[in-house]
Order: sequence, then C-alpha cells, then structure tokens
Amino acid sequence: MAGDWFSDDAFWSEYAPLMFDDRHWAEVPAVVDGILSLAGLSPPGIAAGRAPSVLDMCCGPGRHALEFSRRGFAVTGVDITEPYLEAARDSAAAEGLDAAFERGDARTFVRPGAFGLAVNLFTSFGYFDTAAEDLAMLAGLRGSLAPGGILVMELAGKETAARDFIEGEWFERDGRLVLTEFSVVGAWEGLRNRWIIVDGDRRVDRSWVQRLYSAAELRDALLRAGFSRVDLFGSFEGAPYDQDARSLVARAKA
Repeated sequence: MAGDWFSDDAFWSEYAPLMFDDRHWAEVPAVVDGILSLAGLSPPGIAAGRAPSVLDMCCGPGRHALEFSRRGFAVTGVDITEPYLEAARDSAAAEGLDAAFERGDARTFVRPGAFGLAVNLFTSFGYFDTAAEDLAMLAGLRGSLAPGGILVMELAGKETAARDFIEGEWFERDGRLVLTEFSVVGAWEGLRNRWIIVDGDRRVDRSWVQRLYSAAELRDALLRAGFSRVDLFGSFEGAPYDQDARSLVARAKA
C-alpha cells in the first residue's frame, strides 16, 4: 500500500473537512434507511437476534458504520486511513456502540461468509491503477458475504459524471478557499480531479484519477466478481437509473 496515493494519511486529513461537513453527516440516517430498504432488511428491533453483520468497506470516519451500529447491527468498518479509523473508534466508544474499525486494503480484504450486508458508499470505488484491482475488491466483497448476502454500492456513474461535468469551480469553506479542476481521461474512462486548498499562506495541491463505470460496466464487473444478480438504481430510494438519477446505486446478491 505504501506507493499508492490514497495511502497517504496526510492527504485525507487535509481534505476531511471538505468531504465530511455537517451536511454529509446529516444525510446519513436517510441513506441507511434506503440501504436497509433496498437490501430487504428489517431493523434489528423487529427481528431481535437475527440482524446480519454489516461490512462497511472504505468506511472513512465511520458515518454509515456508526449509524448501522446505533440501529443494533454488529458492524465492521474497513479503511486504509488510520486517522479516520481512530476518529470512528472514538465515536463508537463515546456512544457505547458495537462497531469495530480495522485498517485494511480493499483489494485484499476478505472474511469468508462473515457478513449478511456489505456497503461501499460515497464514490469510494475506482481509484486503483487497474480495473483488475477494482475487480479484486469486488471479489473480496463477494467472498465476505454469506450466501444470499447483499452488497449495496453508491458512486458517480459514467452517465451522471458526463451529465453533470464542469471544468472547475471555487468556494469558501471553514475559512479556506478551495479551487477545483476536472478533466476527462481518455474516452470518458476516468475523471482527473485536482483540488487546491488555500489557507492563509498555506497551500495544498493534490490530484488523482477516478476510473468511471457506466451502469452496464458496473453490472458486468459485479457479475464477473461472482455475484448472482445485480439491480441498478438512481437513488437509495430505488428510483430508476435514468436521466434524473442522483447517483449510481447497485444492489448485488451473493
């Protein structure tokens, strides 16, 4: 992991206030409601003792993992960024929640048949150097699910990325100036992101590329990873993935 850009803890610490602001924390309960509905799961309080364990892959500071735990699910959050995991552990301990947070590489993590539900959210997919590494991540998620288990993924699809594309923008947040630049890689194979943060005399300038998947390409990858069925939606509420889609949401059955 040492040579991968996303293994740099300082990078994620710098950008955390931009990615995990109050608005993104506030949306979590509704997102978890939608995931449980898509997965066909009742709250643990309705089916005591029968709730599946949940894997939150690329959990970040634990936004969704903590909410699942509040609802009575046993949760394991996995991420590569130790400061995020430490923050998630502190939050869980403060609330007395049954949630474990582990450092791991999404390409190699697998806990055979341990989970009934897995989630990968907030466009936390498509950042490895090769599509084969993406497929290895999906195969690990499939292997970590019990028979009949469900994976719910949410990301910016190629279609929505093209529809909403802008070359850049600037805004102020938490007293800092943020400038963004975006450019298309290849024939919409990816999106290059550049974020510049200006905080007084201090400047942080980082770039990365996200591999883009169309709905059909994501479905094909999930099936090749071993899932038996894949359904695609345009929101956590189950809206169609059409011209009005908010994002690309996939439900895949092990």
